[in-house]
Amino acid sequence: MTTWVIVDDYLSSRPSTKFIMAKVKSLGDLQLAIMQVLWTAGEATVSEVHRALFAARGLAPTTIATMLRKMEQKGLVRHRPEGRQFVYRADLERSDVHRSMVSELVERLFAGDPRALLSHLVAEGEVDLAELDSLRRSLDTARRQQGEDRREC
Repeated sequence: MTTWVIVDDYLSSRPSTKFIMAKVKSLGDLQLAIMQVLWTAGEATVSEVHRALFAARGLAPTTIATMLRKMEQKGLVRHRPEGRQFVYRADLERSDVHRSMVSELVERLFAGDPRALLSHLVAEGEVDLAELDSLRRSLDTARRQQGEDRREC
């Protein structure tokens, strides 16, 4: 079992990447679905999360409440009281979760080689030519920015 140190001050600086990756490693399908609801809504009650997920998952409100409580214990979400309900919000940025989960995927399936992941996507037809062109433009932009960053040092 992983133990995390949770910072009490909600407005404190963002956690380190290693801290985020440790929390996200245990993110399951339901937890990710709940996080997506919270990222989209900004914040939501148990019943709002339940409504958003019911058609796809058919889970009871108590299951959602239990999962949110567990996610809060892990530092994935936070709540504030509003009347007799808790209003939850994600405690991690979507981009941090994406980064962590992709890193884990690359590590586990492709021995840490992101090129192997890209080669797989191209070979399996998961990426079409238009998407490859878009990726090339993004890479060119990143290279230019890195060159500018190095010159400023």
